[in-house]
Amino acid sequence: MLLRKGANSDATLEGIHAKVKELNERLLPPGIKVVPFLDRSDLVHYTTHTVLHNLTEGIILVAIILFAFLGNARGALVVAMTIPFSLLFASICLDLRHIPANLLSLGALDFGMVVDGAVVMVENIVRHMGRQDCDKPAIIRIREAAHEVQRPVFYAIGIIITAYLPIFTLQSVEGRLFKPMAWTVAFALLGALIFSMVLAPVLSSFLFREGMREWHNPLMVFLTRRYRAMLRWAIRRRMLVVGGAAASVLAAAYLLASGLIGSEFLPHLDEGAIWVRGTLAPSTGPTEGIRLANQARVLLATFPEVTVTTSQVGRPDDGTDTTGFFNTEYFVDLKPKEQWRPIFHQNKEELIAAMNLQLEKIPGVLWNFSQPIADNMEEAVSGVKGELAIKVYGDDLRLLEQKGEEIVSVMRTIRGIEDLGLFRVIGQPNLNLAVDRGKASRYQINVADVQDAIQTAVGGGAVTQVLQGEQRYDLVVRYLPEYRDTREAIEKIRLLAPSGERVSLAQLCNVDVSDGASQISREGNSRYVAIKYSVRGRDLGSTVEEAIRKVDQQVKLPVGYRIDWAGEYASQQRSQQRLMIVLPITILVIFIILYTMFHSFKWAAMMLANIAMAPLGGLLALLFTGTHFSVSSGVGFLALFGVCVQTGVIMLEYINQLRARGHSIADAAVDGAVLRLRPIMMTTLVATLGLLPAALSRGIGSDSQRPFAIVIVGGLMVAMVANVFLLPTLYVWIAGDRDVLPAPEAEFEEGN
Repeated sequence: MLLRKGANSDATLEGIHAKVKELNERLLPPGIKVVPFLDRSDLVHYTTHTVLHNLTEGIILVAIILFAFLGNARGALVVAMTIPFSLLFASICLDLRHIPANLLSLGALDFGMVVDGAVVMVENIVRHMGRQDCDKPAIIRIREAAHEVQRPVFYAIGIIITAYLPIFTLQSVEGRLFKPMAWTVAFALLGALIFSMVLAPVLSSFLFREGMREWHNPLMVFLTRRYRAMLRWAIRRRMLVVGGAAASVLAAAYLLASGLIGSEFLPHLDEGAIWVRGTLAPSTGPTEGIRLANQARVLLATFPEVTVTTSQVGRPDDGTDTTGFFNTEYFVDLKPKEQWRPIFHQNKEELIAAMNLQLEKIPGVLWNFSQPIADNMEEAVSGVKGELAIKVYGDDLRLLEQKGEEIVSVMRTIRGIEDLGLFRVIGQPNLNLAVDRGKASRYQINVADVQDAIQTAVGGGAVTQVLQGEQRYDLVVRYLPEYRDTREAIEKIRLLAPSGERVSLAQLCNVDVSDGASQISREGNSRYVAIKYSVRGRDLGSTVEEAIRKVDQQVKLPVGYRIDWAGEYASQQRSQQRLMIVLPITILVIFIILYTMFHSFKWAAMMLANIAMAPLGGLLALLFTGTHFSVSSGVGFLALFGVCVQTGVIMLEYINQLRARGHSIADAAVDGAVLRLRPIMMTTLVATLGLLPAALSRGIGSDSQRPFAIVIVGGLMVAMVANVFLLPTLYVWIAGDRDVLPAPEAEFEEGN
């Protein structure tokens, strides 16, 4: 069944299930039931379970970190309340904009990132309330504590939202996938901002009482003491620290440019099933197609990992797919990976390789392996029945097929290329009848009369119309099958000459059988032949780039002919080109926001320089986990930059306040960094641990969000080091007496 464009999938699936139940229970005769073999709701159920499981584990880890660092159950409760509030706020906004939540929207929602603003706010309130040398009322302390950090919290969350702006510019498939995620995160962060700025101080005024004491975490006391000494050492050896930061930037650039990590368009969502396609010779008829489909289905069913195997031959009756009996397709449902034989190591690619080895025993068939939903998406994107496609455009079909064979020969030598095959357009036997004008004139028969005789006898001709109400149908007559279904029968078709003699077509035409076009594919008003292939055991980017390089070197095309690399690779190139334009603009917008906050080009530039180390952690995490760089991981880097700026803004604002109150540059940098160590560690750890379950998950539905989570988890670990050591060191190095500093705030607390 096909879902209408723009329709709600959940409501449609519920309606289908209700109708199937009604058919089985009330309408169909006993012994007959409608049993679905591919139900989209099963995949939705598995993916939803995986995402909710990851989110639950993330929330638990975030709560543990909050309580461990704050040592205050009420404070941890206030911060944790940010999560349901932001979710409710985001849900209302998404509903108002008619944006459905999807797998990526929920999976990319890092609750650690959501609570960061509330962490900073509540941590500062707890610190102020725990001071024993202050006799101000609790409500005044809470107000002063909130006012102290409200500015950096507002700008920090605003910068994170700004970091997601490039996602809104994505187009086509990637845009439809990631735009709902960007809206979801933006709305959730906006809700978190409202909670942090308004509700968190209000709730604190109800929960915190006079005389409360701040719990001094022994671990934090130890870390703070060691951090102060190490920070002073780093400031004294600033060239070493800055040199290490520069080296990390160069290392990140090397990892990105060297191809060690590899690249792809999007990680493939594991659907728990396989879609196999077998392409036969174009002249294959229904009998041979059905025989081979039965043989292949039996081979696939011999694998213990397979639960259901179905096959289809040719095209559907509704005409939604234009193909012939040479096209056979198979749905292969699989058991959970935990029940697979150990030889496959729960790796679907290894199972596919074993299936391909068995299916290749059937001669004359090109095999392709994909997944049910992915197969439809890939065909919709490229117009070719294959995961990836090459299109050779030109005029001469035979020359196009020849060049296609040359390309296939070149690509067979490239590691990682699988399921390689040329969709042949020549191979349909044609019976050609060329009228011999000399013979026709001898019998005084016109060429048009010969053509009319062939058309009427074989194709049929309309002799009248049948009327049924307002409907009209042509009544077509032609010869019976036994007089037109073979070459010999057609040659015996006779025409009446003016002399009264009956002349056969064999006496008037030169008859021969030759291979012609079975189908002609067009795109952009030009003919093309397609080559399909897949990439397994290697990243998409480097594999296709090697193929492009070798094909350009070894295959020479005539003038007017061209090659187009379609499918996922084209989508990857399109998204990268779009991001290369939008990313600099986004960085400029973040720079303007930072300048608006600090009123200084120096501080804004220093903040951007400080986050330059963050990509190294994300890239190393991708390298060590064997994850390829994709649009999903690119979105993770955008979120990573926003979080890094957030933690840096909080520290820089506090250092400047200390300097404004008369502290020296070095003392302000050290004292401000030490005092902000706890909130920075909390925000970093909750953002990291909130996505750690998603980074480690291997369940169905985790594939799309895993690269996003891996980048943030790895990047924040390095970013925390950059924020706590590099930023104060850079500050001492570039700060001067003429710096732009904020006005001293009367309620500002310097801490112990």
